[in-house]
Amino acid sequence: METIKSIDKKELRQLIEDVELLKGILLSSVYRKDPEGELSDWAKKELEKARKTPSSKFFPLEEAKKRILQK
Repeated sequence: METIKSIDKKELRQLIEDVELLKGILLSSVYRKDPEGELSDWAKKELEKARKTPSSKFFPLEEAKKRILQK
């Protein structure tokens, strides 16, 4: 790993900019509500229904593939 003495000003400035960019991305995902990241009312209802579905009603992915291909 390079020592701080061997990093020139341009590289240091680039590192600072990269850290600022990453910080902005991380903070925006934690503190702001992105309207595109919100679920629609329909999706919220479907998710609620899915969570209430007992696991006994689940079936394996292979079974789903068979059902789809039969149609």
